[in-house]
Amino acid sequence: MNDTEKMSVENVLAWNNFSIYISEFNEKDEEIYANYIPNSDAELFLKENIPYFNCPDKELERTYYFRWWIFRKHIKKSPEGFVITEFLPEVPWAAKYNTISCPAGHHFYEGRWLHNSSYLHDYANFWFKGGGEPRKYSFWAANSILAFACVHQDKDLLINLLPYLDKNYQEWEKANLCDDGLFQQIDDRDGMEVSIGGSGKRATINSYMYGDAKAIAVIAGLAGDISMGKAYNEKASMLQALILNKLWNVEDNFFETLPLNSDKLVNVRELHGYTPWYFNIPEEKHAIAWKYLLSNEGFKAPYGPTSAEQSHSGFKISYEGHECQWNGPSWPFATSITLKAMGNLLRNNSQSVITKKDFMEQLLTYSNSHRRVNERGENVCWIDENLNPFTGDWISRTILKSRGSEPKQRGKDYNHSAFCDLIISDLIGIQPSMGDKLVVCPLISVDYWGWFCLDRVKYHDKIITIIWDKDGTKYQKGKGFSVFVNGELMKNLPTIEKLVLEI
Repeated sequence: MNDTEKMSVENVLAWNNFSIYISEFNEKDEEIYANYIPNSDAELFLKENIPYFNCPDKELERTYYFRWWIFRKHIKKSPEGFVITEFLPEVPWAAKYNTISCPAGHHFYEGRWLHNSSYLHDYANFWFKGGGEPRKYSFWAANSILAFACVHQDKDLLINLLPYLDKNYQEWEKANLCDDGLFQQIDDRDGMEVSIGGSGKRATINSYMYGDAKAIAVIAGLAGDISMGKAYNEKASMLQALILNKLWNVEDNFFETLPLNSDKLVNVRELHGYTPWYFNIPEEKHAIAWKYLLSNEGFKAPYGPTSAEQSHSGFKISYEGHECQWNGPSWPFATSITLKAMGNLLRNNSQSVITKKDFMEQLLTYSNSHRRVNERGENVCWIDENLNPFTGDWISRTILKSRGSEPKQRGKDYNHSAFCDLIISDLIGIQPSMGDKLVVCPLISVDYWGWFCLDRVKYHDKIITIIWDKDGTKYQKGKGFSVFVNGELMKNLPTIEKLVLEI
């Protein structure tokens, strides 16, 4: 088959092939805390709202559906509309309606693929109009809300929020901007307490502010505000230069924290040093930093990556003191950012440090960490706070359980990271934009799997289906790499490669 042949498809993947996962999750779950969509309604909600994913690796597939099953647990109805929570039980450090801004960027990237956009539409408005506290923790608000709006082509939401996003950026400048032009943040307010490098001018907050400046410039362009767009592009350019010149340690080949009142970087590689690639900040020469992700002396571990390099004297895996330490344990929050950053590097930079195979290995390590042997000896899907990178034990859970701490099962079903977006936007490669284009840039090698399918992706109010079927026998829709829009074949190629289609 070639792309000139007329072919249409409908419902390539049947929900019945995946509902078994939801039944398994429900059956093995102790539903202590229920929000808007309880377990009893989970299957119908997911059937109607999520893209379907099918691949030869059943454990990866299982994690994909597990993470959607978890995400819907955190959809909460409030008097201000829908919000997304991080913890299911109430925690004292949360703000209104148990919301926490720290993982909200992940919430927007992950939840943007739900067919019903009203949940995140409400959530975006909540942060700025409904009493949210967007600056209680670091939060790439404008960038992630733009990422959500691009999937649904929601220009009105962006324009309506523009004055609030502008004001939010100005407030960050008032509170956290230093005289040298870099932003500072306490590591705890980055959600990364007890870090080796500590507080100061961190790659996290500065990357987030760069990402927000670029996003506000784009939104200002949509609103026709040329002056604001120019001003924020200039802010972004200045901040990018400062990140590259002041936070890059030429001796360590890494982005590191610059303490306040110091001109010397901390000389420790921490996983958050990959954050600049999440926003496409670095230049090609900086790609050398990624060799440490693949090193056992760096960040590589069976249930990693670790949050700090293992060769550093401050590296520690401790079951004493604070239950949430960022000096060694693996954190899904940071793993999500690292994988997204890795995808950007592979798509946008010419380098020879990492490959698509490396991305796949890291993704599978992340997927396989979503497990726990329960009290009945069953290997169940699980997501919690932080991991022992060598054993897969969920550290804070073990610590809190030994202390008898409340609330019960605090970190169970923890919504502090992303996973499904990494499958949809990075592995399979749908790169959303506000324009009338569909860009698909997969990060999976042509020889890795003989087949896969991502079906029922709602994008710009159209339904996208992406199929790789090397010999045409799996799905019976022709050989090769095919993209369908509303069931109609738009492109077919004999190999997996980047596609840009007008839709």
